[in-house]
Order: sequence, then structure tokens, then C-alpha cells
Amino acid sequence: MATPSATPTPRASGSPAPQDAIDAPATTTVAAATGDSVPVSAEPAGAVTEHLSNPQKSGAPLVLRVVDQRDGWAQVQLAQRPNGSTGWVPTSAVTLSSTPYAIVVTEATNTLDLYKDGSVLHSYPVATGTGGTPTPTGRFALTELLAPTNDGYGPYAYGTTAFSDVLNSFGGGPGQIGLHGTNDSSSIGSGASHGCVRMHNADITALAKLLPLGTPFQVR
Repeated sequence: MATPSATPTPRASGSPAPQDAIDAPATTTVAAATGDSVPVSAEPAGAVTEHLSNPQKSGAPLVLRVVDQRDGWAQVQLAQRPNGSTGWVPTSAVTLSSTPYAIVVTEATNTLDLYKDGSVLHSYPVATGTGGTPTPTGRFALTELLAPTNDGYGPYAYGTTAFSDVLNSFGGGPGQIGLHGTNDSSSIGSGASHGCVRMHNADITALAKLLPLGTPFQVR
């Protein structure tokens, strides 16, 4: 078991944290849609700006990371550009629960730290983006879990709320950043991808059995 490299500093819900702080709270609230869509507003009780479909286009259930709450409303991270987009959803349209897990990717060392209850549980080697197609940094969340048909992505792939800062489209998709396996294990430990985070297939399989949608996913 790895020794924690940093201990997250508790803070009030919704208050800002330094951008270089580890985003691995002891617990994170997630919101799972209960109906076939969830209305999103720019502010609590505001006009509806969009509806999020449940399930998503991929077939995955709609589960959102909650970053703040007010009476009857939850502020959630959205899987859309610009990175860091949020919206408010009525808690009547979701079921709230919590997860003790978080993952933090450090590009400088090409490592992924798995946190549980605010402490590092395990560290994994990963591949991140190359110099021309870097993995975007920031605080994100896992949005969907897929079993790819392309062997290049390994047995499992998580979608995230992060999008490439360089590629507006890739492989027929919108340039969304994924966390997935690979058929090129020699790339692990280096900057080798178009922005996605690659893991050994055994490692992504372990995470797929453990991490729920809505889990915090930070790149720093």
C-alpha cells in the first residue's frame, strides 16, 4: 500500500480550493437520475437551460458529481466544454448517495493515485498525453463505464467530464478524455496518448470493479 503523498484539506461545500490542491475528499456526493431526463439550470430555481438524458447516448446511466448543495438543489459537474462547466439540478430528479473514492493523475510522474476516505490506497503507472496533445488538468469526474470493442482501449474505458484543450474531435467523438486500458503496455509510464489516460489492462479492470460513476477524477 502506498504512503499518502498529500492529505486533502477539508473545506466547506462550494468554497474554492487552491488549484494545485489534491481533489480527494473523504466522501463525495453523487446524483443518479431517477427519470428519463434531468433538467439543468444555471442557478438554483432558475430557468431550465438543457435536459440531460438518462440513460446517456452510450447506454450508461446518468450519474453526476455533486460539488455544492442548496435547499432542494444540487450543483453538478457537466460533461461539456468548457472544462469545469457546472449546472444546478433539482434533487427531486435524482437520488443522492456518496462514494469514498477519488483518483488523482499526476502528469509529471505518469502515476494515478487511488484514494479512499481521503488517503492513498494504491498507486498505478499510467500513460498521459504527449506534448502536442496534453491531458487537460483540472478537477473532473467519471461519467460512464464502457466495454470497448476496439482492443486499443483495453477491456474497460471510463468517460469523464474532461475534454481535450487541443482536439475538438477524435475517433468520431468530441475529444472527450477517457481513462482506459491499452494494447500497448510499453506506453505506460510515459507521455504517449492523444490526451486520454491509459492503464495496464489488469489495473483498469481493478478500478472498473471498484469505482462508481461520479467519482472525482483530477489531473494535475
